[in-house]
Amino acid sequence: MASERPATRRRYSAEVKAQVMAECDAPGASVAKVAMAHGINANVVHRWRQLARGSGATVPACTNEFVPVSLAAEPVAAASSAADIRIQLRRGATAMVITWPVSASADLAAWTREILK
Repeated sequence: MASERPATRRRYSAEVKAQVMAECDAPGASVAKVAMAHGINANVVHRWRQLARGSGATVPACTNEFVPVSLAAEPVAAASSAADIRIQLRRGATAMVITWPVSASADLAAWTREILK
């Protein structure tokens, strides 16, 4: 029986591919871990690497250069009144709601990575 939702295929820019492949080429790097960190299936990254080796094409190097960006100043009051991050997890009949302060979003990212292992 056919699925009712349309099939979609994710597309990645050349810059993202270059960054992921450069991270995979680092000494001691695991393709699976790098792919997972970027939310990409490891098979996709393996295929990118296979295509790059087979075509003889070189992947553009990922550079960590400084790029100046100008941002509009945000009032201090707005930053302190930011809403919390709210996540709702469900498994069967069990539901759990996690509320996390926006100021600790990096900690939430680390916690999420650990819980999804």
